[in-house]
Amino acid sequence: MSVGLTAPAAALTALATSLRAALSHDRVRTGSTELGLYARDASNISGSAGMVCFPLTTAEVQACVRAAGTHNVPFVARGAGTGLAGGATPLDDALVITLTKMNRVLSVDPVNRFAWVEPGVLNLDLTRQVTKYGLHFAPDPSSQQSCSIGGNVANNSGGPHCLSDGVTAAHVLALEVVLSDGSVVHLGGEQPEPAGLDIRGAFVGSEGMFGIATKVCVRLTQNAPTVRTMLMDFETVEAGAQTVSAIIADGMVPAALEMMDQLCVRAVEEYIHAGLPVDAAAVLLVEVAGLPHGLEADVARIVEIGKAHGAGTVRIAQDEAERALLWKGRKTAFGAIARIKPNYYLHDTVVPRRMLPEVLRKVYEITARHGLLVMNVFHAGDGNLHPLLVFDKAEPGVMDRVHAAGEEIVRASVAAGGVLSGEHGIGLEKRDFMSLMFGPADLTAQAAMRRAFDPLELANPFKVLPSAAACGDVQHVPDGAWV
Repeated sequence: MSVGLTAPAAALTALATSLRAALSHDRVRTGSTELGLYARDASNISGSAGMVCFPLTTAEVQACVRAAGTHNVPFVARGAGTGLAGGATPLDDALVITLTKMNRVLSVDPVNRFAWVEPGVLNLDLTRQVTKYGLHFAPDPSSQQSCSIGGNVANNSGGPHCLSDGVTAAHVLALEVVLSDGSVVHLGGEQPEPAGLDIRGAFVGSEGMFGIATKVCVRLTQNAPTVRTMLMDFETVEAGAQTVSAIIADGMVPAALEMMDQLCVRAVEEYIHAGLPVDAAAVLLVEVAGLPHGLEADVARIVEIGKAHGAGTVRIAQDEAERALLWKGRKTAFGAIARIKPNYYLHDTVVPRRMLPEVLRKVYEITARHGLLVMNVFHAGDGNLHPLLVFDKAEPGVMDRVHAAGEEIVRASVAAGGVLSGEHGIGLEKRDFMSLMFGPADLTAQAAMRRAFDPLELANPFKVLPSAAACGDVQHVPDGAWV
């Protein structure tokens, strides 16, 4: 496939004819409104969609993929569009295959604790459907109410509770996948350790480059009999970060360890009115889950550690309503920032826990130097930072400063022994930073894996891999794509 060239108009016209023969006419969209809506995901990167289609079945996904191959048009699978790294942003008039109408929970096995679902099922809807069995789907991103299982698979999503439960890869047993030639394969199986290579593990987190998942067998997790949730406040961010390390060094792995700095706490409190300590430099949300008697000892020890590191007050949720309110504060942090500025840009680098105080100091220094506001809300337990650069894109020159600061934050995180992404993926946003972590041989090996799944190089091209081995020549994010 030619790099940097949009799909020819004749190819798109022929593709539309093929798709309308395979799907109903109302599920193939070429209007400017739809193409504009699907030209980007929730990131700050805008692309170019040539057409949008809405399959209902695996057979229809096959038909869409085969039609794209016949007319040499790239395709991008899209779920709810909540991704923050441009992974679902189409380039070069690609076909957007939207899976939101494939939203059924196909079967639930409460005894063996797994379910087969379609990729368009929303994360929280799955948990709601299996709550009656005392089960839940463990990955819980902040976008849990709107993100889809297919998107979770593509990005190997995490969430606050991934500290103890693990990210999506630990909760996917098997996949039905349509490859770029239209063939259907099954990866993994219902048994925990199927024979052969773990191709399922390679697919999870492949960001749409290996094909399209049309059915997912997810592992379900038993609800804990008892949960205790605490909120501590600190006079410095460093004291909160040190408390996190001390808790884990003491031998405990809480269900979640989440931090918010002062600016974030104030924005959240203005939104939810939960009585959060707005004068504190940072708050730490700690949750433990398990058997009642053991939890009381854990809570007492965590409070003791927090006090030893300067915690001012400790609030322990007294009931499920108060616990839900505290979590609402954490999970609505991204939306709450609209009370300060209309736009935000964030990375989700991961650094060693012991490096959290140093890297956070650098984040504040970098953003101050560029004249930007920053709100820090992050998964402190595993060092997964989420610095939100808050701005108004109507301000002249602000995007240049935002992206310069973002690059410095990424470089500082990697220099501290960290990695580019914890859960949001690489997509377009971090593609050109891959060489900070991987050498030429590493990137070539990854490109070889990609071509093993997609020799046609039509499945979400130009994402993740920056080298010529990824798909022809290097293609930078198009001018004007950052919005």
